[in-house]
Amino acid sequence: MAEKRIIRVTSFDVAEAAGVSQSTVSRALAGDTSISAPTRERVAQAAARLNYQVDENAARLRRGRTGTLALVMICRPGQDRKDLNPFYFALLGSTCAAAAARGYEVLVAFQDSPDNFWGHFQDRRKADGLIVIGTSENTAAWDYFATLGPATHWVCWGAPSDTFPWVRSDNHAGAMLATQHLLDRGYRRIVCLGSETSPQRQFKERYDGYAAALTAAGHEPRLQRIERGLPREEQGRRAASALIDSGERFDAVFAVSDEIALGAISEFARRGIRIPDDVGVVGFDGVRAGAWSNPPLTTVESDFEVAGSLLVDRLIATIGGEVPSPRRVPVRLAERGSTRA
Repeated sequence: MAEKRIIRVTSFDVAEAAGVSQSTVSRALAGDTSISAPTRERVAQAAARLNYQVDENAARLRRGRTGTLALVMICRPGQDRKDLNPFYFALLGSTCAAAAARGYEVLVAFQDSPDNFWGHFQDRRKADGLIVIGTSENTAAWDYFATLGPATHWVCWGAPSDTFPWVRSDNHAGAMLATQHLLDRGYRRIVCLGSETSPQRQFKERYDGYAAALTAAGHEPRLQRIERGLPREEQGRRAASALIDSGERFDAVFAVSDEIALGAISEFARRGIRIPDDVGVVGFDGVRAGAWSNPPLTTVESDFEVAGSLLVDRLIATIGGEVPSPRRVPVRLAERGSTRA
């Protein structure tokens, strides 16, 4: 049996059916008002009869646009993708949704080492611009993206420096909100599990917000430092263990990320410390796992929908010739069972 050949309808076929030139077909289907309304209607009817589909990729390239945004997710070197911080997956989803709502497709790449660092999507006409999201601790990755040059349209989340075109959570205000919540619930000896020197710039901002709120209430800030280079939950577990072993009296902890907080909760439970009665715990990020911990984690969460929209809108503005201004994403407190009611 002979193979059935599929014949693709072209704009020339539509032109012949409508009795116009091929260039008129292209302009009519693009909504060019210099083509009369009756002619545009005749072309549209001919296209419908022939089931003609406009090649959007070709049309975009003719306009100098791909209609695609590239999104690079920076991981820790050698990190299994399934172990990526859930916060970044949530941000990835909200960013893709925001791009789709604005008529863009998204090309996603996960990168973790010089072997796979690549950001020339715009130069190769694979995308109109670039969004970079991920951990600040992969300094080699950020050093690479810093070399792309001023002609690259890009915006980022997680950058270690304010010289990058960034969008990030309102970390300082969120940490103050978390600390004030603990104070309002009667906790007084509140320790921060985090770092003021981590490449994760948001950790320093969160520590500063915690310290500002505690100092304003007349209490002394106390930082229990996390160990670098470990998974976040293990950092939290070890920090909680070191805090208990220090013999210092404390009745609450503010962890600079939810995963650190979840690690601390597991260690407190192992040591027989009751949450929230003996110790209150608040995290930061709003990852979904926190709602299912035992007890459920009180946390400061970013508005993921706003975060995704800001990243996409900032990038589109940059593509249009604007200089992207830094933007903060609003945060809110999600009260759950890890702090007193």
